[in-house]
Amino acid sequence: MPRPLLALLAGVLGFLLYVGIVVAVADWVLALHWLVQLAYFLIAGIAWVPPARALMFWAARSGG
Repeated sequence: MPRPLLALLAGVLGFLLYVGIVVAVADWVLALHWLVQLAYFLIAGIAWVPPARALMFWAARSGG
């Protein structure tokens, strides 16, 4: 299977899993203090970037 296709499948499935977990935890976080909510949503909004970046660089790298 070519790297870009594998990266696409892994990225979409991983992102859907990540969003599901973030939304499930957010239900619990919404009952907490607004500063805790702010920290959570800042971290959750940025935490997906390094894995996505690594996956894109891996997909773009030559196979040899």
